[in-house]
Amino acid sequence: EAIGLNSEVIKRSFPGTSSRIEGVGFDVLSSEAFRRHELGYPEKVGSATQPLGELETQGTVHWRQGGEKHAWTPLNIANIQQAARAGDPDAYKRFSAAINEQTARECHLRGLLKFRTRTSIPLQQVESAKEIVKRFCTGAMSYGSISAEAHETLAIAMNRLEGKSNTGEGGENYERFKADENGDLRRSAIKQVASGRFGVTAYYLSNADEIQIKMAQGAKPGEGGELPGHKVNQTIADTRRSTPGVTLISPPPHHDIYSIEDLAQLIFDLKNANPTARISVKLVSEVGVGTIAAGVAKAHADNILVSGSGGGTGASPLTSIKHAGMPWELGIAETHQTLVMNDLRSRIRLQTDGQLKTGRDVVIATLLGAEEYGFATAPLITLGCIMMRKCHLNTCPVGIATQDSELRKKFKGKPEHVMNYLFMVAEEARGIMAELGFRSINEMVGRVDALDVDHAVEHWKAQGIDLTKLLAPAVGFHDGVQVYCTVDQDHALDDVLDWDLLKQSQAAIQSRQRVEIKSRICNTDRSVGAILSHHVVKTHGPDGLPENTISISFEGSAGQSLGAFLSGGISIEVEGDANDYVGKGMSGGRLVVRPPRESKFAAEKNIIIGNVALYGATAGEAFFRGVAAERFAVRNSGAVAVVEGVGDHGCEYMTGGRIVILGTTGRNFAAGMSGGIAYLYDPSDCLLNNLNLELVEIATIDNQVDRDELYGLIEKHARYTESTIATEILENWESAVGNFKKVIPSLYREILENKQAESLHR
Repeated sequence: EAIGLNSEVIKRSFPGTSSRIEGVGFDVLSSEAFRRHELGYPEKVGSATQPLGELETQGTVHWRQGGEKHAWTPLNIANIQQAARAGDPDAYKRFSAAINEQTARECHLRGLLKFRTRTSIPLQQVESAKEIVKRFCTGAMSYGSISAEAHETLAIAMNRLEGKSNTGEGGENYERFKADENGDLRRSAIKQVASGRFGVTAYYLSNADEIQIKMAQGAKPGEGGELPGHKVNQTIADTRRSTPGVTLISPPPHHDIYSIEDLAQLIFDLKNANPTARISVKLVSEVGVGTIAAGVAKAHADNILVSGSGGGTGASPLTSIKHAGMPWELGIAETHQTLVMNDLRSRIRLQTDGQLKTGRDVVIATLLGAEEYGFATAPLITLGCIMMRKCHLNTCPVGIATQDSELRKKFKGKPEHVMNYLFMVAEEARGIMAELGFRSINEMVGRVDALDVDHAVEHWKAQGIDLTKLLAPAVGFHDGVQVYCTVDQDHALDDVLDWDLLKQSQAAIQSRQRVEIKSRICNTDRSVGAILSHHVVKTHGPDGLPENTISISFEGSAGQSLGAFLSGGISIEVEGDANDYVGKGMSGGRLVVRPPRESKFAAEKNIIIGNVALYGATAGEAFFRGVAAERFAVRNSGAVAVVEGVGDHGCEYMTGGRIVILGTTGRNFAAGMSGGIAYLYDPSDCLLNNLNLELVEIATIDNQVDRDELYGLIEKHARYTESTIATEILENWESAVGNFKKVIPSLYREILENKQAESLHR
């Protein structure tokens, strides 16, 4: 997609590329090229053109006086910090005026818009600021990317406002789930599920008001994130279920979401994991996002966030900061129009984010279709951020984007700073609402008739912009179509099998008595164990119950997500087979899937479970008598499992745990694997053909610790599944063990060896 190029340029140079708002032509492009050339090769009177060395720094990343325009200038930063720290409305007005009247015109599409003249109403008739701030959220900035002090201060501020802070994909320390002595709560209301790992456990999900599925990031759509190893200290590693010093890679979440049906399954999984939480899906502003959003609404999401290109750039690559993502104005307008057209808007809350700064921004976002709003950079600046652009280096001088203990002491931010700022934003929005005659946010949603193009904008590159599509009114296919959220989604939880399991497990949950349950299961029984696990961890905490307190035996074919987010103390055995996502997010307990005892086929040569088993599992153990399909144990960070063969992409992006494979593997095994160990039975010596050696190495089982661990896991597998291949290996252990290979990430091995050396030294 292109932004700001006219049809002539697109047709000739980028045929087939979307360019929704037109823009400049070849004349402007050539003029800019010649102007740039003249800066480097100025002509001197009476002499030939002479090169004069390097061009001046243009301030494309750091702000430079006279360079490229930035929304966050030193003066704007000073004014917003004065406003937030002192509760100074005059400082906020100076900040707001600079943003609305100058910066927005030079940096944002919304700067090319103006409000139409309408009949005003008294300010007293407008919805209160106290109610408006409840619609505000802070952005998904993970603990790890920012310090604990900054992360927790944001959470306290938003909880006081009854808004929402967002964990980001870095997990959250369980200590934050309890209120402080003064009543403040450091818990983030929105728990993000980005790549299905980094601390995503049953207990984490059970402590959410909203669970957000991050499909992509607005500032870098289609790209993964990364937390450098030097920022991963022991506390962050514990929170994220990873290893200190090991870089954490977060690729886009395509490993478990191939289609809208897969997304619907994940939404269902998460709703089972916490039936009281809203389920949100984060999309990015792009052409066609409306169609995607319609599918997400039909997949029963409660909330959709359309994220713009302006935010999230603190540690992004230079190419992302300048060349990825689209303005949220385009995305939110298209999404609202499409949802209204399909009569889906009434069941979805729409949120947007990406450099929202002022009350004017909030009003324009609402008029284009949003009803909730995300702020990230601005709240961080109120807490002290001075835009040093050093977020990736761990050297933030104000203690925000760093884990350095000395630098963190410099953090001076307070919850009141964020609260003061957001109340001023809400009050500014109220003033504009009064001028436009709107009494509430709901009344204002999607009212593009209150907006017009501001033809007074005189910038020479703005003249070719066409905002017709942005300002198109949302039209439903029948009268009475709702234009904001008025009803709750039906998540179809009433008939799930877990309610019966929960009823039969009351003695275990209430008094830790052991219970045994036997039942049939069929492939329409999805996410079995998730609701039960939710109630276990809500009652007993993150570790759940003692081992095997609730023992469940099924016969039949399990549907999607058997044992999703399974908590400690629950054991599930299926005599039959299971579909995709077995043990997704598994947080403890035990899973066993084995063929029926009367079956005659060779289990080790047949598929027993589907794709993407143990995706993002953090704890527990699993034993599968048979072969798993593709993407087995992707992003596993703590579970232990034994299986008798896997398809392509096994153990991809794994960060922890132990996997034993008593058979062959498919292609691309261990791609992106940065932690954990895989033991593979390879008597035919063909592993190397299928192994991705970018991050891992092969070792032999040459020490007693590895031999004992491997033997114990295979022995358990034989006991729980009656596996013939496991029994044969155990009976011929001394010769069989030589056919095993150990796959371990190189950096992970070095860290383990260093720890062992330190322990011996002590």
